Amino acid sequence: MRRITIFGATGSIGQNTLDLIGRDRDAYKVVALSGDQNIRQLAADAIRFDAEIAITADLDRLDDLRTALSGTGIEAAAGPAALVEAASRPADWVMSSIVGSAGLAPGLRALEQGASLALANKESMVCAGPLMLSTAKRFGARILPVDSEHSAVFQALIGEDLSAVERVIITASGGAFRDWPLEDLAGATPEQAAQHPNWDMGQRITIDSATMFNKALELIETKEFFQIDPTRIEAVVHPESMIHALVGFNDGALMAHVGPADMRHAIGFALHYPDRKALPVERLDLVALGQLTFRPADETRWPALRLAREVMAAGGLSGAVFNAAKERALDGFIAKRIGFQQIAVVVEEVLSRVSAQPSHIDADITLDNVVDADHLARVRADEIINELEG
Repeated sequence: MRRITIFGATGSIGQNTLDLIGRDRDAYKVVALSGDQNIRQLAADAIRFDAEIAITADLDRLDDLRTALSGTGIEAAAGPAALVEAASRPADWVMSSIVGSAGLAPGLRALEQGASLALANKESMVCAGPLMLSTAKRFGARILPVDSEHSAVFQALIGEDLSAVERVIITASGGAFRDWPLEDLAGATPEQAAQHPNWDMGQRITIDSATMFNKALELIETKEFFQIDPTRIEAVVHPESMIHALVGFNDGALMAHVGPADMRHAIGFALHYPDRKALPVERLDLVALGQLTFRPADETRWPALRLAREVMAAGGLSGAVFNAAKERALDGFIAKRIGFQQIAVVVEEVLSRVSAQPSHIDADITLDNVVDADHLARVRADEIINELEG
């Protein structure tokens, strides 16, 4: 039996992972499951899969989790330290789908145990890509991308020479507002931004899709994970969300990964790697699909893409600053303290103010320095949000 841990078990990635594991229960032993405030779902899944421990990220919900698990023999824990402790427990395969920079520390600890890390937490590579890769190499661990785009690139590159790659094209759905007139975006609400036309995802990542900040993070992750020159990384809007990425080679060929908008494909590929096993996903009918369309990724509509290129050029800890600023700006938008288009304004201003202090950008990429840069960016973001409100 393979020992499995799932960080972010109550989210869409975690639930899809449990769906796949649940179809072959005898093949897996669940070590740890984590969630945030959905204690009922976390406890139910921990009981169903007979997990050793369940962890809530919310320290205030520990008593609720203990009550829900009372009499089951399953341990209950809470908070960041508990997540890292759970990642220290022996596991063969660890799903990292915690949203945000909170996923970095447990992901690193899982790599230190030599586990295969299925990475759906793109922020880990954005904030600390070199640290993630060096840690995996040092401890003989493996990182398997689970974002649909990076899984697609990974699959297209199997058996290929990276030096033959001319470009990598990441596709984007365009999110909730891809067809809105540009002048209407200033009045967009969090509720409207959280309605994705193609994917069933959580609130935060769905709003990130509408701003294209998720795609900005994915551009940076592509550079870090595959060590691709940023000038060779492109983004295009593909409303059907059937082609997840394309890799262009020096002979002019494009290798495209085509599949349904179902995260179980990328999760299942990482779960069974290096084997390819049958998955319960839709088989595409190309005739019924009819056509695939593409549009330019307009950086006027989605300034996050321009900011991502600036971050890739700057390097260092700028990715950590970028991500933290985005998270706080998103908080401000959800709380209706700032408008939709002001999310990018906050992030750009944070990058400007922090880059004026080079020591905060050019320091070595260690976990402590990433945490410090993250904290500084959040402080600056809060200052800017207050200024915009005033």
